[in-house]
Amino acid sequence: MKNKSLVLRISLLACAISGAATALAHHSTAAEFDSGKPVTFTGTVQKVMWMNPHIYTLIEVKQAGASFVYHVEGGSPNSLFRQGWRKDTLKAGAVVTVNGWRAKNPDSPNVGQATITAAGGTKIFTGDGPAKAAAD
Repeated sequence: MKNKSLVLRISLLACAISGAATALAHHSTAAEFDSGKPVTFTGTVQKVMWMNPHIYTLIEVKQAGASFVYHVEGGSPNSLFRQGWRKDTLKAGAVVTVNGWRAKNPDSPNVGQATITAAGGTKIFTGDGPAKAAAD
């Protein structure tokens, strides 16, 4: 009986520790994005991908006959939903302006800590990136 109790306690401790490690493993934005590389662009929403741990908005920018698709990282679907976002808040075809931080990897299309503004000037999503950095 004593051995079963010990095994149960060790198992519960192992579960608690592994859960804590997973919670602590979530990356800081500083790991992927460079606050010294702000970027601003206007483009057309291609797709909004609602998935954990972050949503991604694919935005196509056309310049000088070439096209590039940025992957703008947002918050978690749960947190965005609580802030009023819905799956139809941003629709494919919408023209938006993005102000965010480029990825540290120069070959990456990712942009984080972004503010997305609709063509009419309404801020659809506000990150804590360049706008906050400019205010500091």
